[in-house]
Amino acid sequence: MAVLDEKTQSKLRTLFAEIRHPVKLLMFTQAEGGALECTMCSETRTLVEELGSLGENIEVEIRDLVADADLARKYEVDKLSAIAILGEGTPAKDAGIRFYGIPSGYEFSSLIETILMVGREDHGLGTAALEALRKLKTPAHIQVYVTPT
Repeated sequence: MAVLDEKTQSKLRTLFAEIRHPVKLLMFTQAEGGALECTMCSETRTLVEELGSLGENIEVEIRDLVADADLARKYEVDKLSAIAILGEGTPAKDAGIRFYGIPSGYEFSSLIETILMVGREDHGLGTAALEALRKLKTPAHIQVYVTPT
């Protein structure tokens, strides 16, 4: 059963047609479909698979956090559900962006924008922001938490 209504699907197909570089949505869940599956993992998986069906340059890969622990460590995923956004390349280029939990509400539009930015290879940052980033001497780890309440 579709998560997104037909109007939203149509809009996303149009947006995703602009993607020129492959994007992989690497989702981690646990005990897929079983009693151990995390809260909202099933819904998140359905949404991610549906997004993958709406764009020819969007690939979806579903993995188990425990069974694929080495891969999860590689992408520094330690919570469920998790979506790692990967760009073009072999192996896929890690965009360093993760979504934890179901990306609904405001997070949904953030996920779509992220897919588009990675697929266009256009971060959208201005000159001043790029200059400030060049001045960083050590890696930065930024986490943004969003809650509907």
